[in-house]
Amino acid sequence: MTALPPPSTKKLGLVIDLDTCVGCHACATSCKEWNAGGIAGPLTDERPYGKDPQGVWFNRVHSYEVAESPAQPAITLHFPRSCLHCETPACVTVCPTGASYKRAEDGIVLVDEDKCIGCKLCSWACPYGAREYSEVEGVMKKCTLCVDRIYNEHLDESERQPACVQACPTRARHFGDLGDPDSDVSKLVAERGGVALMPELGYAPVNRYLPPRPRRGGAAAVAEEPEPEDSGVGRWLNRILRR
Repeated sequence: MTALPPPSTKKLGLVIDLDTCVGCHACATSCKEWNAGGIAGPLTDERPYGKDPQGVWFNRVHSYEVAESPAQPAITLHFPRSCLHCETPACVTVCPTGASYKRAEDGIVLVDEDKCIGCKLCSWACPYGAREYSEVEGVMKKCTLCVDRIYNEHLDESERQPACVQACPTRARHFGDLGDPDSDVSKLVAERGGVALMPELGYAPVNRYLPPRPRRGGAAAVAEEPEPEDSGVGRWLNRILRR
C-alpha cells in the first residue's frame, strides 16, 4: 500500500460558496475542456448521445431542494462535487501500486496513470465519490487542481488558477492555500463558517463549502453570524454523501 508524505504546511484547495453557486455547470465544462488535453487527458466520453452515456468528469454538480424544517420554504441548493484533496486520503493509502499519491510540497492528490492498474480500490475507499474510472483507458482519474495550469509560467499570473475557478460566472469558487491562515481563502472560510465534509471520518478534506446565507421571508440573502460546522447545511451535505 502507498505511504503518505509528512504533513505539508501548504494546502492548496478550493472554497465553494453554496450561496452564490447557480448550478450552471460552467465549472464542469471548463474543467472537461482544459483537462481533456492536459496531464490527465484525454477525458473520454462513450455514447454521449445514446441511451446510456458514460464519461469522465472531474467536476459534477448536483441540485437539490432543501428545507431546514417543514415550516420553512425549501431552497434550491446546487452542490458541486470534486476531489477534496484530503490531508490523509484513503484513496492513497489503499493503492497497491503507488499510482495514487499525495504531493508533499502542496498537498495535491494525483494519479500516476503509468502505474495505475485500474483495480478501483481508490474509488471504493473514497467516501466522497471523487474518483473517475476511464472505461477506455482502464485507469483511474481525478481532479488535479489543474496542476499543469497553476504552475504554468507561460500563462499570465491572473490565469494561474484551476479552470473551474477561472470560468465560474458568479465567483462561487475560490482557490488558494488553506494551510495559510492569512490567505484570502482561509479568511473567507473563517468569516463565513466554511464546513468540511464528513470530518468525523478523519480524512481531513482540505476543500471547504460556504453555507447558504439565511433567507428571511423569501427575501434576498442576508448575512448573519457564521453557522457552526455541525449546523443544518453541514449535516444535510453529510447525509447526501452517505447515500
